[in-house]
Amino acid sequence: MPTQRQITVRRAPKYVPFLVAGGVLGVLVAAITSFSVPAPKDYTQGSVFGYFMILFAAGGLLLGGVVALVLDRISLRRSQRATVEEVDEPAEIDEPAEVPAAADPHDGYHAPSSETGTEAGAQATGTTSEGNGADPAPAP
Repeated sequence: MPTQRQITVRRAPKYVPFLVAGGVLGVLVAAITSFSVPAPKDYTQGSVFGYFMILFAAGGLLLGGVVALVLDRISLRRSQRATVEEVDEPAEIDEPAEVPAAADPHDGYHAPSSETGTEAGAQATGTTSEGNGADPAPAP
């Protein structure tokens, strides 16, 4: 007899994209902030940007995490209950895999080979006259 279970279905946000977006936004705000005003005389513009980048990237990560948490709580309120039932799957039957047909060397998409004779045809099917003992796939 199949078993039934109650589950909760909801759309939960992925945290990493929110954290990355917050960090990138923080770096952009740091660049705008540091390069919009002249640097103090004891510091270079790059050191001012580095300081602001650490400060604003950390703030952006925090802000992105908070946004993800808020969206996660909202998704909890919108969650729905569903009943699932376990179903027995039929046993798989082992069927031979289909062998794809060999590509025509002059199929209109590829330039014709400069080689002629059996070697050119053998190259298209992946075998050579020296061969590996395997017969090429029959043409359809």
